[in-house]
Amino acid sequence: MSSHTAIVVSDTSIKNDITTSISHIHIHDQPLVKMVHHAAFVTSTEAELFAIRYRINQACNKESISKIIVITDSIHAAKKIFDNKSHLYQIHTSAILTKLKQFFMRGQDNHIKFWECPSRLKWNLHKCVDKDSKAFKPIPILPNKSSWDYCMKIDSNEIIKQWRMTFQASDGKGRHFLDLADENFEFIEPSYTKGGPWLQSFGHSNSLCA
Repeated sequence: MSSHTAIVVSDTSIKNDITTSISHIHIHDQPLVKMVHHAAFVTSTEAELFAIRYRINQACNKESISKIIVITDSIHAAKKIFDNKSHLYQIHTSAILTKLKQFFMRGQDNHIKFWECPSRLKWNLHKCVDKDSKAFKPIPILPNKSSWDYCMKIDSNEIIKQWRMTFQASDGKGRHFLDLADENFEFIEPSYTKGGPWLQSFGHSNSLCA
């Protein structure tokens, strides 16, 4: 690895309604730097953006760094940084873009890349971060404010729960349903995670699936 490159690896996990953000920053011939942050009642996307924001800020502050590589298993969160539409994460994305603007203006060769690394690949650098994120067992501290996005998540889960109960109790439901399975042959469940529709896990055309 070049001495002018900073590799940022991040991950999040949620236990007891507390999200743990972990990120590691690797720079040639320098000690590994770790960041751990806990937040109650936020979504994984918010936590992931916070971890990316914190590490990009650190990497940009090092004068010798001209290349930053951000590695994450939540590339959907990183895409929010460059989404010019109005969304719930702009407090983080605005701070990241402001820092990156300063970084790019410092040198014409300065650049940043985002790499997606799913946890299932068990790549060494990301595996270490994933292990750290799941090692913590935080205890909820109440009372605590809930983020707007977290409230939306709770409402979405409640709607899905009510739909399941209503569907199971209905006498008019059909028969011979097909259970959709993912690449690991696990049944696909409705979910709010990853900021998109659960049918995206099917891996094919949503309209065809419907």
